Amino acid sequence: MRRLLRRYERPLLLFGGILLALAVVLGRDAIQTPPREIEQEDIDAAVLHTIENKSLPSRASRAAESVRQSVVRVRGFADVPKNPKKPKGPTEEKEVGVGSGVVILENGTILTNLHVVRGMKRVMVTFSDGMESDAMFVAAQPENDLAVIRAKSIPDDLPPATMGSTARLRPGDEVVAVGFPFGIGPSVSAGVISGLNRGFESPQSKRLITGLIQFDAAANPGNSGGPLVTMDGEVVGVVTAILNPTEARTFIGIGFAATIESAGVAVGLPPF
Repeated sequence: MRRLLRRYERPLLLFGGILLALAVVLGRDAIQTPPREIEQEDIDAAVLHTIENKSLPSRASRAAESVRQSVVRVRGFADVPKNPKKPKGPTEEKEVGVGSGVVILENGTILTNLHVVRGMKRVMVTFSDGMESDAMFVAAQPENDLAVIRAKSIPDDLPPATMGSTARLRPGDEVVAVGFPFGIGPSVSAGVISGLNRGFESPQSKRLITGLIQFDAAANPGNSGGPLVTMDGEVVGVVTAILNPTEARTFIGIGFAATIESAGVAVGLPPF
């Protein structure tokens, strides 16, 4: 027996070690408390903890984010006299207007206001990633102060905004206006639909524009051409004008937007 044990000492020790390890594992599993089933109270507690400890983005923030990459700054350039006192003297190209626009097709087709690009020698757009491109004039709808332009070069994977419908709009519905007021932006302001089917006479063209959306989200010069967006992230209008009985040209609470259905006609597409 002793000779047998000496001969197989190492295999026996290895086998004994395996048996000991197996016994330890089985013993641990036997005394371990079985996992408790997750109940509805546990789920509710986890959700409440997340809400209390993590700030969720607002509805307005989510709406603005949905169109952020589709909003562009539109700048117009014209030849102006180098010396204002000598209008017939040498000229230079100068930025004379700034507005906003919204990409509606993947090929860089952009909606904006006609008064932003009318009479400009050159139009340039700046995309959300900072890329700049000259843009060409495509079409106009003077009766609604709308224009369609197309960028000559575009970023990769340029996302067009999602178009909505005004058929479901009601006074009191929340909206955001996104654009470049006074060239600053992109800027976001939030408000509600104040009224529908409004009329407004443009001080510049003296043309009466009808069928407009009235809203109270802050808008100022430079917002023109930017999108009016619902909380679902859908573009329902193009910011067109603000009402101010003074000559200040600043927002006092009433803005107007051309409907997206009118914009669809301007683009040459059926209403969105």
